[in-house]
Amino acid sequence: MFKNLAPNAVGIHGLSLVDTVDLAREAGFEGVEFSVREAAQIADERGVDGLRRLFDDVGIRPGHWGLPVAWQGDEERWRAGLADLPRLAKVAAAIGCTRCATWVPPGSRERPLEENLRFHVERFRPIAEALAAHGCQLGLEFIGPKTLRDEFPYPFIHRMDQMLDLGERIGTGNVGLLLDAYHVYTSGGSIDDVRHLRPEQVVVVHVNDAVAGVPRDEQQDRVRRLPLASGVIDLAGFMRALVEIGYDGPITVEPFDEQLNALAAENPRAAAAAVAESLGGLWRAAGLG
Repeated sequence: MFKNLAPNAVGIHGLSLVDTVDLAREAGFEGVEFSVREAAQIADERGVDGLRRLFDDVGIRPGHWGLPVAWQGDEERWRAGLADLPRLAKVAAAIGCTRCATWVPPGSRERPLEENLRFHVERFRPIAEALAAHGCQLGLEFIGPKTLRDEFPYPFIHRMDQMLDLGERIGTGNVGLLLDAYHVYTSGGSIDDVRHLRPEQVVVVHVNDAVAGVPRDEQQDRVRRLPLASGVIDLAGFMRALVEIGYDGPITVEPFDEQLNALAAENPRAAAAAVAESLGGLWRAAGLG
């Protein structure tokens, strides 16, 4: 496993890929989340070797990339993104980054459960097939907080087992989880659930703490804390479970923390350092060095 920086997830916006890898190196991260479209543009300008050197020269790994397809939107936008996906996946695979991920809303305003399941299979199967052709995985994130689920008239996937079932329905063999400790906690999951996973079922991992003094079912989706900030979630145990199953991918923080966001707006380097410090503390708490 390696410490991975996702700038947008910690309130740092507007950085180029060059600036992102420099910031990650300076703060002590080992990898970064990146825009595959920007990476493809750099590859067009410098060649794939030039893109690869952008990472290699500073010792930073390409950790993972967000799915560049508007799969929730209208069919025309979905098909346009799908048509461009093979080109982008080829670039990512060429620099050794085969982990791609997106999130899935825990409810719908239009579609009852079975109809929504069919919709997601229809939208994700060709995406997963395009990714598989280039050796890439698709991680799907389930969203746990009850406060968000309750906003939808039609409930949908919000637990680990449900998302694994969706992957089985998609049926391409390369669909797993974007596994967020916060969503495991808020959905009522456990560390034992993580221990029962196979390593290939975990594509990307997020680590966030919950807000102290707030009951689990009252936690908000976009109000979280840095790892170990509150101690509500047993993140050290979560990390040890990932080690037990053999997960070897990126560990990324996505806390939606107002104080961190304010710091990032004023001083991105200080914000990146704070995130790196929280991950370092988590590594030590989990006995990972």
